[in-house]
Amino acid sequence: MALHFACSLRLCRWGTKRLRIAAAEARRGISFKLEEKTAHSSLALFKGDTGVKYDMVGLEPTKVARNVERFRDWAVVLADTAVTSGRHYWEVTVKRSQQFRIGVADVDISRDSCIGVDDHSWVFTYAQRKWHTMLVKEKTPIEGIGQPEKVGLLLDYEAQRLSLVDVNRVAVVHVLQTDFRGPVVPAFALWDGELLTHSGLEVPEGL
Repeated sequence: MALHFACSLRLCRWGTKRLRIAAAEARRGISFKLEEKTAHSSLALFKGDTGVKYDMVGLEPTKVARNVERFRDWAVVLADTAVTSGRHYWEVTVKRSQQFRIGVADVDISRDSCIGVDDHSWVFTYAQRKWHTMLVKEKTPIEGIGQPEKVGLLLDYEAQRLSLVDVNRVAVVHVLQTDFRGPVVPAFALWDGELLTHSGLEVPEGL
């Protein structure tokens, strides 16, 4: 009887542990790296393809591997993992750049375009010490965030929302209503300095 009880208790604890793990997995967002074959010739990846640096001179296009997936005219790079459902959270260290765009884009966005200029991408942009949302070249100012060391992005695919998150206060600063029609990927553009991504994170409590 005591042995049966002990086994049942261990099974109960094991089951509870499995439930906790499953719950954590459900809250954890996508894990991604930056896709080198999409990176414009002025961009270089680093830290295991989780960071991207801008080089004003860059590489001559003829010295970059020819690839139809590479952005040709704008300093853009996409992540290697697409999202088709669920809630996902990742962070970006932005302190070393003064001009960048971060958000998501359709996987088949034109490689002759830049993120934020048409209805195939949804981004938050930082330039001249100011934040804006950017969609089809239309900008909406964002207040109350300044230039933090790091920001978070929360993607809710079913709700069609992309949120900019203040990681210090763990609070949503601005919500961008989207219009996803298919798979989307994290997308980045920059014109100075560097960005470093942090993915595979759990969605913070309360968001």
